[in-house]
Amino acid sequence: MWARALCVGLLAVTVGLIHHLQPDISEAALEYLTSSLHSLSSRETTSSPSFEEALSAAWDQVITAPSRHWGKVAVGVNACVDVVVSGVSLLQALGLNPRSGGDHLVLTSPEELAATFVHYMQRGAAAERFYSDADSFQHISRTATQDPGAKHFVGGNAALIAQRLAGHPHTEILLCGPIGPKLHELLDERILVPPTSLQEQDEYHLILEYKAGEQWGSGRAPAANRFIFSHDLSNGAMTSLEVLLSNLEDFQPKLLVLSGLHMMEGLSQEQRTSRLHEAASALSDVPSDILIHLELASMTDGELMRGIIYQQVFPLISSLGLNEQELLFLTQSANGPHSALSAWSGVPDVGVVSDILSWILQGSGSEGSGLTRVHFHTLAYHIIATIDGFWENQVAAVAAGARVAGTQACASETIDPARVMLKSPLEFSTSQTETGYTARISAKEPVAVWKSGGVTFHFTPVLICKDPIRTVGLGDAISAEGLLFSESKAQ
Repeated sequence: MWARALCVGLLAVTVGLIHHLQPDISEAALEYLTSSLHSLSSRETTSSPSFEEALSAAWDQVITAPSRHWGKVAVGVNACVDVVVSGVSLLQALGLNPRSGGDHLVLTSPEELAATFVHYMQRGAAAERFYSDADSFQHISRTATQDPGAKHFVGGNAALIAQRLAGHPHTEILLCGPIGPKLHELLDERILVPPTSLQEQDEYHLILEYKAGEQWGSGRAPAANRFIFSHDLSNGAMTSLEVLLSNLEDFQPKLLVLSGLHMMEGLSQEQRTSRLHEAASALSDVPSDILIHLELASMTDGELMRGIIYQQVFPLISSLGLNEQELLFLTQSANGPHSALSAWSGVPDVGVVSDILSWILQGSGSEGSGLTRVHFHTLAYHIIATIDGFWENQVAAVAAGARVAGTQACASETIDPARVMLKSPLEFSTSQTETGYTARISAKEPVAVWKSGGVTFHFTPVLICKDPIRTVGLGDAISAEGLLFSESKAQ
């Protein structure tokens, strides 16, 4: 690089000197020398692409289509209309004053909303809460929809995943959930909705977004993210689960994507326990040739999480999708590896994450678990971990998930190197509890692969959008894209 720069400089001086000493030099000769200078300079520029450019190009090389597609995918059960608005703008419109943050597991007032919003904004972390007071929620909802910057989108993990899957030409999608007129209008026309899923009114969720560096009072966001809350009784009771399962025989999917278990936190403890038992019982009747992927979301009730892990849901699923907050809460609830960790400090340590993923796949204390794949996503990187012998094409799957994180956040068709940045470690230990090794990422090798105890890990960085257009639904898009490129040996 330095040698080429020196040559360019010397050639530039030479051209100027020749023109000065021999003013009668022909224009053709001078043009030739000048073009040589430009050519050499241009080669210097094009021969050294940025790491972001090189990584994006390397992803394109490793993202190969699976040899077998899913064909038909059934998705349910949480669906709603997302009202997306600036969090700070809404809190100001509600007449709330900046205050110190404090986490409330269930929101009962605008003041608790403000405190919990600040708590997570200061951490740049996503979170979701149930708002228990119906009248207060309606007032806040009306204020949000009147905000000049408010936008309406497809919402709910199931609907968002269905929307992403519907963009794939080889996939037919069935969506079951509480689908009102506005949501039905917003959904991709290729998504099949059974009449039994249609209802007269929509469920609304409020999405309070904030940008990196945005401040409200003493709270400043280190990264762009969002805070979600709702008073959603239909999704909370998972009323559409039986509708979803009753349509499987006629639709005959190869894959069932389930989400919405976290919405049950809005139920009473007794209702929650009963409904989870009913849901697990219904899922146990799903034919064994239909693989089940469960998409988790932000949760606060440890007993509900333990019920999902032990005997209830984990034994029935093959694949799991979750982020860093859900992963930490899962291991805390079940006293798994690193459960004493109260919160992530910056980018989650890859070795710690790998230890927890390995524990989840190797049983996590639940008997007869059928779980063979976990797709973990955090802002800086993604990992797909699989039990050997069950899944293929996971290098492509993890790279595709990371690529869509960058493109969707920036609302672009392809990765724009000027609009993204890297926060991922490019060298890291693969475990913090066992004898691991140091894995490395390079622009030529965008996916690191390693094995531990019958589990294979696939790691790739994320090119983070510097100024994201919309953060809602990124996790759902990531999991959906990963599934599209995944191939199960049971297919």
